[in-house]
Amino acid sequence: MQSNYYAIIMAGGIGSRFWPVSTKKFPKQFHDMLGTGETLIQKTFSRLEKLIPAENILISTNEEYKDLVLEQLPKIDETQLILEPTMRNTAPCILYAAKKVYAKNQDAVMLVAPSDHWIEDEDTFIKSIETSFKATEKSDILMTLGIQPSYPNTGYGYIQFNEEEAEIKKVKQFTEKPNLEKAKEFLASGEYLWNAGIFIWSAAHILNSFEKFLPEMSALFAKGNEAYNTENETTFIEENYPLAENISIDFGIMEKAQNVYVLPVDFGWNDLGTWGSIYNKLPKDSQENAVVGDKTVCIDSKKNIIRSSGEKRIVVCGLEDFIVVEDKDTILICPKDKEQEIKNISAEVNEKFPLN
Repeated sequence: MQSNYYAIIMAGGIGSRFWPVSTKKFPKQFHDMLGTGETLIQKTFSRLEKLIPAENILISTNEEYKDLVLEQLPKIDETQLILEPTMRNTAPCILYAAKKVYAKNQDAVMLVAPSDHWIEDEDTFIKSIETSFKATEKSDILMTLGIQPSYPNTGYGYIQFNEEEAEIKKVKQFTEKPNLEKAKEFLASGEYLWNAGIFIWSAAHILNSFEKFLPEMSALFAKGNEAYNTENETTFIEENYPLAENISIDFGIMEKAQNVYVLPVDFGWNDLGTWGSIYNKLPKDSQENAVVGDKTVCIDSKKNIIRSSGEKRIVVCGLEDFIVVEDKDTILICPKDKEQEIKNISAEVNEKFPLN
């Protein structure tokens, strides 16, 4: 264990593409989406704890989820919560986290990672983080992990890198989600990786980067330098956080900085962004159905994902390539190829039939 190692788990999202299981009141990171016995945030915490002391793991989330976080992660206390009074994208909450960490330990190096990703090979993941920590301790660089692409995915951003022999490679540029033709070109070139949204840097250097590239935001949060990790922190954040620019760390800093490096990795990563991605990670029956929950019967049905609360019997007959989700108040039956529309479907349903 390294006392200078810190982690920020980003756990403020709603996960609307996983409706009706994931809702604004109880988002997907607090659910056991894969039937492993642990929720996604619990899985993320236990993975990071293999390298980073539990007391050095901070959770960035919305005030609304404070009790959920403390209930699901009993090893942390309220001082490890980074509570956003309002949603302002990733740059402000990362700056807030860096301020808290630096106020505790000026030699700290930080990992920033989502709470809801799946990683198959946790040992390789930990080795990759350790490699990145050591690199950012030695040099003032901003680092990210790039996933070796296995197919031309159009749902991920891409990272182009210089093909030097070094293990850690300099980033040429970040590219937003491409069309299929462009994604195929990226794979053929061998110069591109998937952007997993996992970042590593020293607390001191990321604060300097904010000062350089987002000076107004840096000045805003600097007004609270004496308040971080004290009883005055909450009041300062409630008054000033809503004034911060709504911008991502990618647009605000990573795409502007010249000292950005990437470590190519392959540890069985999946961002679990849709029901289809969950289907790909689950075991299948002889008809390629993926089932989470008891009391489910599939008759002449194949290639479906079926998730139930386990309270009702679920029977599907003659169904192929569908998403079937039962969760207390709602049952969703939707073709897999329409999964990107679930976010809009949930909004329409909630407007017509709001739940208390």
